[in-house]
Amino acid sequence: MATSFTRLSMLALAVMAFAAQADDKTLNIYSARHYQTDEALYANFTKLTGIKVNRLDGKEDELLERIKTEGAKSPADILITVDAARLEIADQAGLFAPIQSKVLDKRIPANLRTPNWIAFSTRARLIAYNKSAVKAEWVQTYGDLAHPRLKGQVCVRSGSHPYNLSLGGAFIAHQSEQQAEAWARGLVQNFARSPKGGDTDQLKAVAAGECGVTITNSYYLARLMRSNKPEDRKVVEALGVAWPNQQTWGTHINVSGAGIIKTAPNKAAAMQFLEYLSSDQAQAYFADGNNEWPAVASVKIDNPALTALGQFKPDTIGVGELAKNAAKAQKLFDRAGWR
Repeated sequence: MATSFTRLSMLALAVMAFAAQADDKTLNIYSARHYQTDEALYANFTKLTGIKVNRLDGKEDELLERIKTEGAKSPADILITVDAARLEIADQAGLFAPIQSKVLDKRIPANLRTPNWIAFSTRARLIAYNKSAVKAEWVQTYGDLAHPRLKGQVCVRSGSHPYNLSLGGAFIAHQSEQQAEAWARGLVQNFARSPKGGDTDQLKAVAAGECGVTITNSYYLARLMRSNKPEDRKVVEALGVAWPNQQTWGTHINVSGAGIIKTAPNKAAAMQFLEYLSSDQAQAYFADGNNEWPAVASVKIDNPALTALGQFKPDTIGVGELAKNAAKAQKLFDRAGWR
């Protein structure tokens, strides 16, 4: 309780500071991205434009509730978060203003933007397996993870996590709710243990032989690949990687994205920032700094881990459609027992 109170108090103080700085040379960003590498991104924007960035970091739910509570007096100009489902929740709550930008229309692919929010980086939901316990041909699709031959072999994080809900949304879009639920039930039957921990925990469990296979966002694996720690290198050496569904709809892609708050006091600066996020320089930060793929495909990257992972066929379903299926995915995951 004390920790929660302290966190909320800090948020309140930060918002008060923001409110005193609402002018055309200040941009107030509420961010649920907690990556140190993003500091250079913001600093470069200020250097290029002279616009100071005030950033309020917090958990997604906290930030959404704060914007709702603040209402028309909110100092927030932009909300940044990870996962299409979370962005859609904000949009459905009426928090975002329409985005009208020829720059963004040209730079960001149509499947990575909606009328009210855009994705500026992507990450793939790939399959990692223990090379000593699982054959590569057993895990070439997401559906393969529900096959009885993998009984007792699957480690995975909670079915209520947005990363998995977005994957469920893709499954629904490409197949059906009934098939998605059947898949989830088969997956649950194959659990090595109850879902717990994050994606890095799953990778370590697979490498240690606690289970044979997992689903993970690509940047978690790339972090381990770029680590200098011997224990991380040992994890990577034990793992094989499969890009799921290469013969059908492609590997599921999730995103980091942003939208302009409807009541933003600095809308012009906010739009300038979103357009900056689509620039070659900003896009390179996401790849080289946080092991994500740029939303702008033409951007050249310098990341040895992403290069080592190689080329793959990504799913090109629209992020808006993907996000809208997340609630359906939650219900069928609950029925299947993936909690």
